Amino acid sequence: MISNTLGIGIQGVQEGLQGMEMSARKIARGGVDGPQGSAASTGGLIEPIIDLKLYERSVQASAQIIKTADETLGTLLDITA
Repeated sequence: MISNTLGIGIQGVQEGLQGMEMSARKIARGGVDGPQGSAASTGGLIEPIIDLKLYERSVQASAQIIKTADETLGTLLDITA
């Protein structure tokens, strides 16, 4: 059960990092959308910035899952030792 929890936490971190990378790329493009290089609307950067923050929170939450599972496993090992 703990290994399953660790796997979920690791998967969450990986997905969050991928999302952060995608959002960062959109921000780095400076709101330029499409292959023609046409400027995006005024709010073109708002969504990727919000997404970046949401993915950051997702990574933090997944890291906390990993930390808690690790601590639980450590406690179980201490009890059985």
